[in-house]
Amino acid sequence: MIRGRKAWATAIAVLTVAGVAPTGAYAAPVPPDARTAAATQDIRTATASPEAGDALPPGWRIAADNGQNHLEWRAPEPVPMGDARVEFRADGELVGIPEPQDDGRTFRLPMDAVRTADLDELQVQAAGRRLDEAPGKGASRKAKKPAPKLPPKLPAGTVDPGKPGKYATTTGEYSLPSVKLPGFPAPVEMRGVVVAPKKAPGKRPVALFLHGRHATCYVPGKKEEVSGDWPCAKGYKVIPSHRGYLRDQKLLASQGYVTVSISANGINGQDWDAEDGGAQARSSLIRTHLGRWADWAAKPASAPAAVKGPKTDLSRVLLVGHSRGGEGVNRAVMDSLYKPPAAQDGYRSKARWKIRGTVHIGPTIFGQNPVPDVPSLTILPGCDGDVSDLQGQVYTDGTRGVSRGKALHSSVYMVGANHNYFNSEWTPGQAKAPADDDFWHDPEARDPLCSPGAAGRLSANQQHKAGATYIAAAARLFVGGDDRVRQLLDGTGRRAPSADPARVLTHAVGGNRNAGFLPDDPQGPLKVSGAKLCDAVAPGRSACLGRNVNGSSPHFAQWRPEHEAGRRAIALDWKKPGTIARVTPKKPVSVKGAKSIALRIAVPPNTSGTRFDVSVKDAKGKRAKLGSVRVDGLPGTDRTSSYWAQEVRVPLTAATRAKLNLGKIASLELTPKSRSGKAWLMDAWSWKPGTPVAKAAPLARVDIGRLTVKEGDSGVRTYQVPVRTTGKNAGAVRLYVVDPDTGKSTGRLVKVGPGTAGIKVKVKVEGNKRYGWDKPHDILVKAVRSTVIGADAGGVTAENDDPMPTVTVKPVAADVTEGAPLTWRISLSERADIEIWALAQLIPVTGGRPELSTADVDQEWLSMLVDEIPKPAIPLSKVEYGTLWNTIPAGKVSTTLTIPTIRDRVKEPTEYVSFQVTDDEGEPLGPPLEGTVRDAS
Repeated sequence: MIRGRKAWATAIAVLTVAGVAPTGAYAAPVPPDARTAAATQDIRTATASPEAGDALPPGWRIAADNGQNHLEWRAPEPVPMGDARVEFRADGELVGIPEPQDDGRTFRLPMDAVRTADLDELQVQAAGRRLDEAPGKGASRKAKKPAPKLPPKLPAGTVDPGKPGKYATTTGEYSLPSVKLPGFPAPVEMRGVVVAPKKAPGKRPVALFLHGRHATCYVPGKKEEVSGDWPCAKGYKVIPSHRGYLRDQKLLASQGYVTVSISANGINGQDWDAEDGGAQARSSLIRTHLGRWADWAAKPASAPAAVKGPKTDLSRVLLVGHSRGGEGVNRAVMDSLYKPPAAQDGYRSKARWKIRGTVHIGPTIFGQNPVPDVPSLTILPGCDGDVSDLQGQVYTDGTRGVSRGKALHSSVYMVGANHNYFNSEWTPGQAKAPADDDFWHDPEARDPLCSPGAAGRLSANQQHKAGATYIAAAARLFVGGDDRVRQLLDGTGRRAPSADPARVLTHAVGGNRNAGFLPDDPQGPLKVSGAKLCDAVAPGRSACLGRNVNGSSPHFAQWRPEHEAGRRAIALDWKKPGTIARVTPKKPVSVKGAKSIALRIAVPPNTSGTRFDVSVKDAKGKRAKLGSVRVDGLPGTDRTSSYWAQEVRVPLTAATRAKLNLGKIASLELTPKSRSGKAWLMDAWSWKPGTPVAKAAPLARVDIGRLTVKEGDSGVRTYQVPVRTTGKNAGAVRLYVVDPDTGKSTGRLVKVGPGTAGIKVKVKVEGNKRYGWDKPHDILVKAVRSTVIGADAGGVTAENDDPMPTVTVKPVAADVTEGAPLTWRISLSERADIEIWALAQLIPVTGGRPELSTADVDQEWLSMLVDEIPKPAIPLSKVEYGTLWNTIPAGKVSTTLTIPTIRDRVKEPTEYVSFQVTDDEGEPLGPPLEGTVRDAS
């Protein structure tokens, strides 16, 4: 029978009978029917030794396509094409990235791409959100929850970047010949919509926008007719996602910026299988456009009409990316500073521009590889239903300790914003193509914060206006150098009135934050008392947030390994006030010249009044209480990622007055004043006003490649994982080696660059003549110090090069007296390294002959084929779940198909049972097989 463990997780193959090859190949997914109900819905199986709970979950099956078997999940409704990567997971571990099918509901993963041998608790996830489970599932659906309290309205800042500037604007569009990008069969379009200021003097700064991953094509007037194809099929039109930021562009253009928003449908339609989710391709596309703009700046007469406006200053560039576009602009910055591998890059020329900063809107960051030395602003939408884990927080957190730390990295948490409404072409009522609210709303279980009409939910126009305001704020600070804007972005607690009524909270790292208290201090581990160091991502008790917590934290968004070392926070859990949590770095830190200590502290959502006294001690033990802080939880529900750290500051005045040695602060203390509670300290820094100039350091760059080899027929061959390291300076990364059999990873710190041993991982591939799946030997890397990571994953894949064995079915006891089992022997032509499965579908007996009924077989065996034992009895071919699944274990050559009959005292004629070995679509493989049962009375 199908087991939820290694029995079916290792492999499932629907095989040939007597040498007949499977004929089923999908032209398009079809709805389940009576023949395939067992494989497509609530799978019931009958074997000699049934085990409860071993069925595939609803919606899952094993499907065949062109002779290859797939693990398939089919959603009850279409899953909108989005930016979060759809993943198959089991026991929290990544099984693989499935391919979406044309119907928008079906996702398939080749069985040879399964990355773990254990598939207990099989799930479909996207950014940590379950796709195979209804929102609000369980008791929470019955209770109406109160609306969470919104944060108070902050004081206004001294400037408001959301106000239009003095220039009128003009709009045009250009379309150039498409370009070929590595790894993508179809060329990618070169199209951009330009909004520029009129009569603006001198050279103007440039802002380039890149949209995210969305459906690419639609049929006008037909809501359901959308696709992710590229190029679009006949009768379909291209969805103009790049025109969704015109309001943002017009605001910036009125302030003097030349703006261009580029189209990336050609990448969206082809990136599902890219190991990096298409980040390198998007970088290539961005830099190809910038290269053309550099050409046009040098030779204005060659520019398209839409570009023939103000002169451009490509030494002042802002990149804005939405969703996967955010990861694309991050990679474009990296590739502009640190050259990528030529074989992976679609732009080979030098960078003739300078990127001053980036904006990421609800972004992905699959590689968790932010560029540390270029300023960034990341908008985290509180009601994001696509990238719902808000993994973009890593653009801030992931830069700590990696480089010089002078670039400001700001996180902007926007309460009530969803993912799509920052782009008007993804917004219902504004888009040309069909569009939806991405927050997964269930009318029977309304979310009190994020469902449409909830008090905290922003309208589409409110959200778009708030987004435009903060994009303009980033431009004004990063490109324009106006330090007055910083207070809107860095946790100072000021708001931009143009973003009203949105409630927006911010915090930051970098800038004028210097020596601090980091859970993962590059100088060595901290000592913590009265609290504990916790792991951002871990399967056990060391995790900062356990599995039973409602909601999640952007700070703890999962990368690839199931357990990450070197990514921690400090967890406080107190039962009474006055329980001091003390943090002591390996060496005393200097806070000389600083004005305050800035702390980033998260508390549970919807809590209020959590208070701490903050104190420091110097190296001689002299102590000073700096002040008290209060942190109220963000509004949140079980569907939001609201465990987010807020920035609070305490002045160093008291330490100066008490004559502490500010050059040697030995420890930081937090003393809870609340009766009880929980909190997580992400970090604490010495802070002073101002925005320093950020210069990119000459960091080492690491890219992991992938080598694909044939396993061979015999012997053991050793291969080395391809790794490319460039740069003149050494650095350090954390390397994870993934066990191909268990999916578990082992991590270690590795020095890379000149004068180091670098990353050297050797893989042994054993050849044989047995059929099996391809075997990936994966490694993963993440920057720790003085490095940037391009391709974060790769390895050696050993391809199976042996033919799949054939199956023969021969009767052992196909003519029996009632009470004896009917038995057939299912045999393989040769042993395999994986379990092999054969399906047999019960079918009606021909010729009007009597058929074996449900009363004639063992009732425990029958219970695997029916929900309730039928009364009166019915023919076996009419049972609800009439598929018999049989497995031949790995390394074995045969198994037995058994139908256990029972002896009764009723005089009956001879009865028959018939079954057909089939492929997964119910198509016959060979002739039907028949058993005869004679009366014993």
